[in-house]
Amino acid sequence: MAKDKSGYIIAAAFIGPGTVTTASLAGANFGLHLVWALLFSVFATIMLQDMAARLGVATQKGLADAMKDQIAHPTLKILLVALIISAIGIGNAAYESGNLTGAAIGLNAFANLGTGTWAFILGICAALLLWTGRYQWIESVLVALVFIMAGVFFITFIVAKPDVVAMASQLLTPRLDSDVITTVLALIGTTIVPYNLFLHASLVAKSSAGLDKDQAVKRCRRQSAQAISVGGLITLIVMATAMMAFFNHAITMDAANMSEQLKPVLGDKAQWFFALGLFAAGLTSAITAPLAAAYAVCGALGISDNMKGKAFRAVWLIIILVGVSVAMMGFKPLPAILFAQATNGLLLPIIALFLLMVMNNKEALGEYRNSTLSNIAGGCVVATVIGLGSYKVLGLFF
Repeated sequence: MAKDKSGYIIAAAFIGPGTVTTASLAGANFGLHLVWALLFSVFATIMLQDMAARLGVATQKGLADAMKDQIAHPTLKILLVALIISAIGIGNAAYESGNLTGAAIGLNAFANLGTGTWAFILGICAALLLWTGRYQWIESVLVALVFIMAGVFFITFIVAKPDVVAMASQLLTPRLDSDVITTVLALIGTTIVPYNLFLHASLVAKSSAGLDKDQAVKRCRRQSAQAISVGGLITLIVMATAMMAFFNHAITMDAANMSEQLKPVLGDKAQWFFALGLFAAGLTSAITAPLAAAYAVCGALGISDNMKGKAFRAVWLIIILVGVSVAMMGFKPLPAILFAQATNGLLLPIIALFLLMVMNNKEALGEYRNSTLSNIAGGCVVATVIGLGSYKVLGLFF
């Protein structure tokens, strides 16, 4: 893998159909009242991915390996391994089903075979690409399509002549109540992706081998901040276009009319362009999610993370099979994708807490361990997500 691409791959991993769908739903249902959640998510993602990158550079290990090294007691180590496998397995299976569902919706607009059939075909495509280990070029093309779609969203936003006063009013009146909490968690879950922490550490560990550590850390920090910020901007633009098309209008957004937000620029071609972008976003993320799971599980079990190894292939294949199976069950697509993002938002505190613990190991990390400021910021992120998750759970009973 190219030495300077890890940050962009991480950004590409979270700019999937879940991002487009969740941002569209947030804008359509709540306007820009939830932008605060997006800004929080972008800040937290940059900070946590910086920790993962420093870990990879300093230790030349992935996050799962480093977490295991922190614990000496055999029983606790077994529990940790079980936690990594279950947390990343559940999270990535949810993500994979959302990725495949979103990409299937896109393809179904071109040929109506049913989203279940398309999800099955896409699962085979993702498996074949990962089996060869030569997916980078195709991924680059798909990422380019996603960014072209983002450009069209931006042009639509300008052409539609937004009501700046109304937008400012919404930005200055953030909402946090029982009606928005699932969408807030989904925005967090689609941006601060737990599996990206494992993927980033592993990719950086491989790409920085033999390089100057200070330069590698600076490169990763700059690249990640740029790529994640661009991803956050794309999400904001999608929210804004959906807000102008649906918020406070009689029409309700669903899978059939989600492309309406692009009609001011593309007219009748909006559906096709939106479908193409959704497909590109879905397949790109459908490749990275099982790849991250394979790195995490193999690291936790102490198995080789060679992409052509049997165990490595077995892990990502299981994730794809679960994702395809869930996608073929016929759940309504938008709730399924939103649920996948919310699930990841609830899993995030577990992974982030362990990351903070690992990043304070002076013996392993030396000068690259967390500063006091990083620990405070990380603690605030974890506390915020735990608080939001608890609010969601308590809301089910009271």
